[in-house]
Amino acid sequence: MANAASGMAVHDDCKLKFMELKAKRTHRFIVYKIEEKQKEVIVEKLGEPIETYEDFTSSLPAEECRYAVFDFDFVTEENVQKSRIFFIAWSPDTAKVRSKMIYASSKDRFKRELDGIQVELQATDPTEMGLDVFKSRVNL
Repeated sequence: MANAASGMAVHDDCKLKFMELKAKRTHRFIVYKIEEKQKEVIVEKLGEPIETYEDFTSSLPAEECRYAVFDFDFVTEENVQKSRIFFIAWSPDTAKVRSKMIYASSKDRFKRELDGIQVELQATDPTEMGLDVFKSRVNL
């Protein structure tokens, strides 16, 4: 089963949209979905730069796995505006076991395609990727 998932292709759009987020900040977040029939990771949703963290979390399905990238803006203790690009592996407890296995076995290969990720989070419920978690991870 895990072997079948390792052959997951990554649609060119996935890397293209990530580069736009990283270089031009044209997106606040990107939600990626694995299309099992095509054995390919695709872009499911793009968040506009004005969209919020709440918009991002509401775009993740409650019972299905997804990968996501979020451009998190914050202010340091020295009052400097900064941002970090987070990679989130969203795998809710309520998702199907097969889906969790496919996402877990494809994650590292997919993540390697996105050059510039600064922080990684694994989340099985919304509390594991709350704003407090983001804030605690940027000061590492």
